[in-house]
Parts: sequence; C-alpha cells; structure tokens
Amino acid sequence: MKTFFDCIVEPLRTEKGSLQEADRKYYFKVAFTATKKEIRSAIEKVFNVHVIKINTQCVKGKLKRVRFQPGYTSDWKKAIVTLKKGEKLDLA
Repeated sequence: MKTFFDCIVEPLRTEKGSLQEADRKYYFKVAFTATKKEIRSAIEKVFNVHVIKINTQCVKGKLKRVRFQPGYTSDWKKAIVTLKKGEKLDLA
C-alpha cells in the first residue's frame, strides 16, 4: 500500500504558481500513478487542510541532448489543488 508521502513528490515553486496562491491554488508534482482521490487524501492528511478541487495534468518529457546523444526526460504528473476559502499552505 502506498503512503501519503509516496503520492506527493514535491511542491512546484514557479512564477505562475506563486501568483495563483492568492486564489488558494497550489501546484504539486505527484506520482504518475496517483489518482485524484489519493492526492486529495494525501494533501488533507499531510498539510491538515480541506481540498475543494483537484486538476491533474500529465506532462510529457522534453527532448534533451547530452553531448551527441539525444534522449527524453521523464514524463511526470502535475496536480493543481484548490483549497477551502480561508485556508492556505506555508511552503516556504
């Protein structure tokens, strides 16, 4: 069985994400096999908040080159979590 910490990989700290924190939306990099229900329960248990909505997006890996060998970075999954009004996360 997966634990809550297996579901959430890391919070994403981007310029767009920090602008949307005023709207109670937070970005997380999550496990590729994680479902919305697993993400919701993990966020609620780890950070002790109430989640209103979750949007997920599968991000394709980019083509990169090391010396002369082309290859792709790994695919990963992004979750946008919207919290209940009046709640916020301190990710600093």
